[in-house]
Amino acid sequence: MGVVRARKETGLLFLDFRWDGKRCREQTELRDTAANRRKLEKMLAQIESEIQLGRFSYATFFPDSRKCVEVTLAPVSVFSPAREEIVMDEAVLKTPLFADFIKEWLSENQIGWRRSYQVTIRGNIDKYYLPAFGSVRVGAVTRADLLKFRSSLAKVSGRNGNTTLSANRINKIMDPLRRVFEEAADRYDFTTPYVRIKPLKVPKSDVQPLTLQEVKLIVDSVRLDFRNYYIVRFFTGMRTGEIDGLKWKYVDFERRQILIRETIVYGEDDYTKTDASQRDIAMSQPVYEALVNQYKATGAMSEYVFCNLQGMPIEHNNVTKRVWYPLLASLGLERRRPYQTRHTAATLWLAAGEAPEWIARQMGHANTEMLFKVYSRFVPNLTRKDGSAFEQLLKTAHIQQGDIHEKV
Repeated sequence: MGVVRARKETGLLFLDFRWDGKRCREQTELRDTAANRRKLEKMLAQIESEIQLGRFSYATFFPDSRKCVEVTLAPVSVFSPAREEIVMDEAVLKTPLFADFIKEWLSENQIGWRRSYQVTIRGNIDKYYLPAFGSVRVGAVTRADLLKFRSSLAKVSGRNGNTTLSANRINKIMDPLRRVFEEAADRYDFTTPYVRIKPLKVPKSDVQPLTLQEVKLIVDSVRLDFRNYYIVRFFTGMRTGEIDGLKWKYVDFERRQILIRETIVYGEDDYTKTDASQRDIAMSQPVYEALVNQYKATGAMSEYVFCNLQGMPIEHNNVTKRVWYPLLASLGLERRRPYQTRHTAATLWLAAGEAPEWIARQMGHANTEMLFKVYSRFVPNLTRKDGSAFEQLLKTAHIQQGDIHEKV
């Protein structure tokens, strides 16, 4: 009696039965699931019934098989849900293994990516994609497989002590898969399984800028070798990679400008986050004085403004763990990511009444949309704080309640 088995090395099911005194084993592209076993068991039952009746046609069930030579009577037309599945799998057999296709996809696309994004995608491939789909043909992956894969990501431990990956992180892992399967479907003429899979809802994140009093407390309390660093961070709105990779050739003392032309990613110089990130930041007096002092310390030893004793760029994870978080804890301030220094600069500029367009340029935003969307709640009214400017306008126009009643 025949059986349905699974290969240990691939996890794919195959049929194992005897016919005409020979052992026949026929591989499928179906993974070892209860549903797939039921389909193949039905097909196997029909095969054995045909064998007992003496009318089994090997070519009818396995037209592309090379394992057994057909010696049978006239072929018999066979149709069943299991048979339909096997016919469909013949097209699947023409598609490459996921591991082979994604290697090809990576080589074709990475030329247009920043190095940091290349590192991210390669990490996703090695850590998530290949363990889940590597040994499966790209055309055999189903929508259900992708949904199960996404569910499995929710059980992965996150970074920085988080018990699970965030919804935003899961979305960023899933999105490249969408592009992988869209390209494979176009190239091998099958329907992409990545359909009707909406991104997970990401809770709106809130910025946590510090007040001017808190900034002063931090600057006054931080160790001296990092005081200039945090003054520049707080009052320029520079991103972490921008300030850590800042070079002296981009500091224009004469015009009092910091030229943002590069960033540092994984210890290497790279292009800025976006084209809009290429900008000239105006130095306020505290920033100017901090950079003048910093030049006395590192100007002769390194091309980088902020560097370690070997003249190399500082490593932000090390600074965060050894300087930033311990300082916040010692001052009794809420734990925040260092990136909040950027948000702090934006809210202080807004509170001071600076033009939104100017602030957007200083931040490296293409327009003011992000500015008002993220920071507006911290400054309800740029001229004062509570809508009193509009109230004053009405008074100036002599719009009084009594006047309204008289006109009515």
